[in-house]
Amino acid sequence: MIKIPRIILAGDRSSAGKTTISVGIMALLREKGRSVQPYKVGLDYIDPSYHSMITGKQGENLDGFLMPDKAVIEAFVHSAQGADIAVIEGVRGLYEGLESLSDVGSTAQIAKTLKAPVILIVDAQSITRSAAAIVKGYKDFDRSVSIRGVILNKIGSVRHADKARMAIEKYTGVEVLGAIPRTNAMKLTMRHLGLIPAREGASRVDGFGAKLEKIEETISENLNIDRIAAIAAEAPAIRTTKPGIFIKGNDAGVRIGVAMDESFNFYYKDNLDLLELKGAELVYFSPVHDRKLPEVDGLIIGGGYPEIFAAELAANEGMRASIREASAQGMPVYAECGGLMYLMQQLETEDGRRHDMAGVFEGLAAMKHVRTIGYVAGRFAMDTPIGQEDGMFKGHEFHHSLITNVPYNARFAYRLDRGAGISNGLDGMIKDNTLGSYTHLHAASYVPFATKLVESCAVFKEKGT
Repeated sequence: MIKIPRIILAGDRSSAGKTTISVGIMALLREKGRSVQPYKVGLDYIDPSYHSMITGKQGENLDGFLMPDKAVIEAFVHSAQGADIAVIEGVRGLYEGLESLSDVGSTAQIAKTLKAPVILIVDAQSITRSAAAIVKGYKDFDRSVSIRGVILNKIGSVRHADKARMAIEKYTGVEVLGAIPRTNAMKLTMRHLGLIPAREGASRVDGFGAKLEKIEETISENLNIDRIAAIAAEAPAIRTTKPGIFIKGNDAGVRIGVAMDESFNFYYKDNLDLLELKGAELVYFSPVHDRKLPEVDGLIIGGGYPEIFAAELAANEGMRASIREASAQGMPVYAECGGLMYLMQQLETEDGRRHDMAGVFEGLAAMKHVRTIGYVAGRFAMDTPIGQEDGMFKGHEFHHSLITNVPYNARFAYRLDRGAGISNGLDGMIKDNTLGSYTHLHAASYVPFATKLVESCAVFKEKGT
C-alpha cells in the first residue's frame, strides 16, 4: 500500500475549462511549495505540455483503453514517486469514453481505478439552479465515483455564483470550492489539434507568460486551493503489486536520438522512461535548428506540427540529408505522425506549397480538410525495429493530413483492426530499418516496445564497430 495525495479535475463536458483551471491549480500548489506531479487522462500530448511547464515535472498520460488497471496503477505510482500531490486532468466529460454503455477510456474509469476524489468543473454560463441538477446527475450516475467538490466556471457575477452555489450545496450536498468568472484571461490559443503546445507558445512573443500569470491570479482569487489540497490528502492508500512494466535493466550502451523542438514534441512520458529503464541514453536534437544528427545508434521522431514549420525544416538541408543517410545505413528509425510526414519526400501545406522533407519514404504528406481521430488497435505484420510479427498493440491517431502518391510496392508493417492508418487499415510504412506510422503507439499497450528498440539499436551499433 502506498499513500499518494491526489485529485482528478473532471469536466461536465468538453470545453468546460479543465486545462486552464488545472494549470492554475498546479501553479498555485507549486507556489505554496508543493511538488506537483501532473497527469492527463487520455492520449492528449498538448495539455501535458502545459502541465510540465507549470510544475517542472513531465506530464503523464493515463488511459483505460490502452492500459489494464494494473498498468494504470503502476504508471501512476512510477511517476508520482517523490511528489507531494498528484493532479490529474480529465478528458472531455467525466463519463465520456470509448463506448456509450461502459466507462472504458473515460475519466470516471481512471477515478475508480486510482480511487481518486473528483472535483467536477461545471460550465455554469447562464444557469444557476440547473447547475444543481447537473451535479446531482453526475453524482448519482455512478456512486463508485467519488465527487468531492465542484468548481463553477464562466460565472457572470457574484449573484450568479451565490445562487448556483446555494442550489448545488442544498440539493446535492457537494461542496462548491470556487467560482471562476467569465473572462478572456482564462482562454488559451487554439489550433486544429487543440491548444497550441506550450513549448511552441512559450517561444512566441505574444504575452504568453503574462497570460499564464493571469490564469494563476484568477484561480488564486476565486478558488479555495487549501481545501482542494485537503481533499487530495484524503485519498485512500493505493494497493500496489510487483512491477511488471517499469523494470530497470542493464546499461545497453546505446544512444537514441529524440527529435525535440517546436516542430516535434509529442511523446508519451512512459515510452521515453521505459527506453531509459532498458538501458538507453536519450539524446535530444532539433530537426529545425541542428545541422546534423548527434552521434546516436537510433532515432525517434515523434508527432508535432511539421506543417507549421515546413519552410524551416526544408531549409535545413544538412539535417534532412543526415537523417536520410542514417536510414539508408540501416539505423533504427521510428517516426510517428508528424515524424512520418517529415520522412516523406515532400510536405504540402494548406496553401498548396510543397516543401522538401527528409525523403526516406516515397510519397507526399498533404494537409487536407480531413480530421482523423480515434483509438487504434492492430498487430505487426512483420518484424520491425520496435516489435515482432503478430505482436498486438494499441494506440491512437489524430491528424489532418493524408499520405498520397505512395508507390505500389510500399511495405506496411501494421494491420489495423481499429483505425484508419495510412491507407485502408494499413499503417507503419517500413523501409530498411525505418518505420513510420500515423499510429501513436503507447508502450503500456505493447510492453516489448522499449526492449525491442534498444536491442535493435544495439545490433546496429555492433555492426558498425
